[in-house]
Amino acid sequence: MIIRQLTYLIALAREKHFGRAATACNVSQPTLSAAIRQLEADLGVPIVERGQRFKGLTAEGLRVLEWGQRILADLEALTQDLEEMREGLTGHLRFGVIPSALPAVSLVTAPFCASHPRVSITVRSMSSIEIQRGLDAFELDIGMSYLDNEPLINVRALPLYWERYVLLTSATGPFAGYKTLTWAEAAGVPLCMLTPDMQNRRILNGVFRSVNRAPQPAIETNSMLLLFAHVRDGPWSSVMPHTVMHTIGLPEGLRAIPLTEPVTTHEIGLVIADRDPAPPLARALMAVAAGQTIQLRFDHDLGAGPLPSVDSF
Repeated sequence: MIIRQLTYLIALAREKHFGRAATACNVSQPTLSAAIRQLEADLGVPIVERGQRFKGLTAEGLRVLEWGQRILADLEALTQDLEEMREGLTGHLRFGVIPSALPAVSLVTAPFCASHPRVSITVRSMSSIEIQRGLDAFELDIGMSYLDNEPLINVRALPLYWERYVLLTSATGPFAGYKTLTWAEAAGVPLCMLTPDMQNRRILNGVFRSVNRAPQPAIETNSMLLLFAHVRDGPWSSVMPHTVMHTIGLPEGLRAIPLTEPVTTHEIGLVIADRDPAPPLARALMAVAAGQTIQLRFDHDLGAGPLPSVDSF
């Protein structure tokens, strides 16, 4: 019974509404409410702030929620571990990825699924802050984020590759003959960029500040794909990770010009919650990813040809 009660409590904390939480758990609202009242009676503490509507959890309720998330996560990991012993790895992997790292996802998930065909995966594009929250609340099994800039805490990390930056722009624009471009020069053209809540945007803002520039983007979005579309179809340019071209390619009429002065790189990697033992699905994905040559794929297997290395700038 305690497992069911904790499941209901977690749903209530997530949905912040008794009716929606009951629907999410496929039970009636009276059933969910009664289970939570029973949990309060069993533990001898108030869990929910009382009122006609859900007002929130008490201080004790927040502590119960924290333990409940951990207990259910451990139970799920135990189930996966036992299933792996019997018939091989199975289950559902929840994967949060920052937008700038989305081009790397298939280079990890494709070999993982080949090795573990009974595992399904949900990949969500998320900010680094959302990934931290998801790992802390056991709502994500693994994330892909920056490791050296605003790094996540209480995690174990596996480095995958270094992100470099290019200006995606018209091939016939003002930089048609340029082989490289300075950040100061890039700041002077009409730009579209990620929204300020994204860590990639904060990185770019910091580089522009270091050269005493403050671009004013005309278009902001949380989607790398929309940035690419606006550069392709409009008068804008965009500063992007060089990895984007691996997934999208470089259409005729566009150029990706490496940015220098300063040459800027940031490390991307996988992160899982710092727990012992590590959940089987997350542990297995880390093991598969450790055997991939993602850096080489990005640097040398691009449709537009290999980008210069950092040392060659």
